[in-house]
Amino acid sequence: MLMRLGFHVSIEGGLDRAVDRALGLGCTTFQFFTRSPRMWKHADIDEETASVFRSKLQSSGIRPVFAHIPYLPNLASPREDIYAKSVESLIVEAGRCRFLGVPYLVTHLGSSLGTGYEAGSLRVVQALREAVNVKAGPTILLENTSGKRNDLGSTFQEMGDIMERVGNLRLGVCMDICHAFARGYDARTEDGLKATLRDFDEVIGLDRLHLIHLNDSMGELGSRIDRHEHIGLGAIGEEGFANILKSELAEKPLIMETPVDERRTDAGNMRKVLELADLHVD
Repeated sequence: MLMRLGFHVSIEGGLDRAVDRALGLGCTTFQFFTRSPRMWKHADIDEETASVFRSKLQSSGIRPVFAHIPYLPNLASPREDIYAKSVESLIVEAGRCRFLGVPYLVTHLGSSLGTGYEAGSLRVVQALREAVNVKAGPTILLENTSGKRNDLGSTFQEMGDIMERVGNLRLGVCMDICHAFARGYDARTEDGLKATLRDFDEVIGLDRLHLIHLNDSMGELGSRIDRHEHIGLGAIGEEGFANILKSELAEKPLIMETPVDERRTDAGNMRKVLELADLHVD
């Protein structure tokens, strides 16, 4: 079985450059932003740009690919102006994915900013109901969070509750290993991983899990610290990732969002994953 392994890659120089960078890294899947992640404003994608992207993606053989919404949207915000812009941003991103032929869109659920889970989750549910109605749009993947104060979606129970209330099969989950570990889900041992997957399956269903963000954690188990680390160099460690990579999670697409620093390159993280999975490394 081919392991679908890749990175979040840059679109600097054009959307199609994401495909080039993914190929250069040896990716068999990848994730990208369709626009600047730090701005509300954006330019529409013209037909030529979309055509070049779709053509390169098709010829690359890389699939599936995943888009991620920008950093600014907060689907749980009690501020009406921010909430309105956040919902619009999610709907726009769903439309851009449809235009580019990208089947999945990853989003965080946001922060209630002190208004509580019930109020925040109601806003998230309303936003997601609008987004999943984009005709022929992508499956929207809810990414779990590390459990920082006021963040929604740090537990499988919260994610399952929101998905059930939205009531649409075009919703799925992206499980970030670092975030789950920081929230207290331990995957370092076989027993710990089995318990985590059993919990997920009972509450959400493993068939709704479409993507793994494969990141080590700078914070300890249950720390609620959202700090990604190179594979095997954090608190989860090499043994933990060897365990993960020999489990059914390795059958899902695996995207790394590891640090950019002098300690290890993306290629180094790719080699480490293949080594821990006992696959051939050139």
